[in-house]
Amino acid sequence: MASVRAGSVGPRDRSSRCYAALQPTTNLYLQRHWDHTRYQGHRHRLQDEQLADIKRHNKQLSSKLSGILQSRGQVDNWNIYHHRSLNADKRRAELAHISCQNQAIFQRITVRQSEYRRQLWLDDWERAERRQKDIGRYNRCPAHKPRPERRVQFAVGDVKDHRKHLTTSP
Repeated sequence: MASVRAGSVGPRDRSSRCYAALQPTTNLYLQRHWDHTRYQGHRHRLQDEQLADIKRHNKQLSSKLSGILQSRGQVDNWNIYHHRSLNADKRRAELAHISCQNQAIFQRITVRQSEYRRQLWLDDWERAERRQKDIGRYNRCPAHKPRPERRVQFAVGDVKDHRKHLTTSP
């Protein structure tokens, strides 16, 4: 037969083999009852702690979810990437080329001498005024001298005076 621990009820009771009292007592029933109530209290405390942990984790997750909903939906990793255009080097080179061209144009403009010659313009103006005076001295057609009228002769031989057939002499 197997050895039985002290305080056991009998060899056939399996639970009795697993149980050993914390303190030796004379009444095994009361000892089991006290141990059971201590264990139940301990178990309730453990369950309360687990529920508190679960509530805390749920609160953290809900705050994270609300943060995600309020944000633009970016991932909350801490890898900070600077967004660079793939075409930045080409644009930078083109900008340098354009600035060189602008500097060359600026140099050509600053080196260029003015073609503004005031004296030539004044001489041209005086020449034009002299010509106007010379032309103004003589009228092309004097006002007191009437223009001669020409008579047109038709093939029939009669002479008619028609205003629309009049021609001026050169």
